[in-house]
Amino acid sequence: MIDACERNSVRSTVFLSTDKAVQPINAMGLSKALMEKVAQAHARNNPNAETNVSCVRYGNVMYSRGSVIPLFIEQIRAGQPITVTEPKMTRFLMTLAESVELVEHAFTHAAPGDVFIRKAAASTIADLGEALCNLFGAPFKMNILGIRHGEKMAETLASREELEHAQDHADFFRVPVDSRDLNYSLYFEQGETDRDQIFDFNSANAPRLTVPEIEALLLTLPQVRAQLSEPAAVR
Repeated sequence: MIDACERNSVRSTVFLSTDKAVQPINAMGLSKALMEKVAQAHARNNPNAETNVSCVRYGNVMYSRGSVIPLFIEQIRAGQPITVTEPKMTRFLMTLAESVELVEHAFTHAAPGDVFIRKAAASTIADLGEALCNLFGAPFKMNILGIRHGEKMAETLASREELEHAQDHADFFRVPVDSRDLNYSLYFEQGETDRDQIFDFNSANAPRLTVPEIEALLLTLPQVRAQLSEPAAVR
């Protein structure tokens, strides 16, 4: 993709990554992490390239393909309990508009090799399910399945190592490409002393949405509003 962009004189290319690329444990996360590394390697190795290659990284886009929200709504409307692997599991919540805004910000502000990260809020899976049940006027019931292979209790959007040199862009973090070489002799006698004061930015320590806040966020989604407006007989 990068080669094709350069052959066609594309000014800027933004690759879409995911929280699963940080400390990846499954194929999707590994492939996205490699995508980020390819983009960063291109920036380091081609400082005068015509095409500006950068990345954005965000969490779950609500009601997108793969989102759990459509499944929960289907189960609620059928009078069934929602199926949850682990109620205390946390996930970032973002609307499609917020994810598009992140991409637009990267197109406008990114330097080669940058990774832009949305400062998203998070919720537990149980709170998300309860919010949906409240909106549809259904009792909150869960069928707990247990954690599946390849799942995490929390997703990470930025590692502590990235946040050490990240820049604060209001609603976003900008993580510039690491241009240091492998000359470790520079650190034989002196290192960094404040690293232990920085933590990963993950869905367990991110701002936590309350159930009413989740309900308000869900009501901004056209798909949810459309289903709520259907006659009761249809539901």
